[in-house]
Amino acid sequence: MANVTRGHGLLEGFLARQRTGQAHKLIGADRHEGRVLDIGCGSYPLFLVSTNFAEKYGLDRVQVNVSDDVRAQNVTLIEHDLNSAHELPFSGDFFDVVTMLAVFEHVDANLIEHLVAEVRRVLRPGGVYVMTTPSSWTEGLLKLLARLGMVSHEELDEHKRQYLHSDIRSIFVKAGFGSDQVRLGYFEAGMNIWATAVK
Repeated sequence: MANVTRGHGLLEGFLARQRTGQAHKLIGADRHEGRVLDIGCGSYPLFLVSTNFAEKYGLDRVQVNVSDDVRAQNVTLIEHDLNSAHELPFSGDFFDVVTMLAVFEHVDANLIEHLVAEVRRVLRPGGVYVMTTPSSWTEGLLKLLARLGMVSHEELDEHKRQYLHSDIRSIFVKAGFGSDQVRLGYFEAGMNIWATAVK
């Protein structure tokens, strides 16, 4: 498997696989017939390579490694910087699932509500948005792990903000998702938050 993130960290591959596994659980088996978009798919689109959707799209601002296994999975990769190009380059009601795995914290805080509204726009009715982000209490631990070479300095240095469950729910609702359609939880011993919203 190629490097899953920019920079180096002994745990990066393991953590990426954990996020991917959590996303698969949250999506469920019944949604894999249509289209999926992974926003911030990374330098290697691990989630897209490991899933079985009919059509797979990935967005990232960094150049993505188009290796043989990525080509074999028929993944469409688009270079797109969320912090400068605020609209997603897709028509409305296009995707069955949109994921943002360890991306929320990399988006400028003043843009995140608009981005989530864009996610809602490109989801078809009944489609699901799945995201993960580090828990708010982990900032010091992540900095220590970066110093020890366990997680990527490059990725950690770009974190804009960390979020509580209440912050995420509020952003989702302001972006147009119904409060009763939002679910939140923790994984990796509470170190990471997951959230889903259905359009």
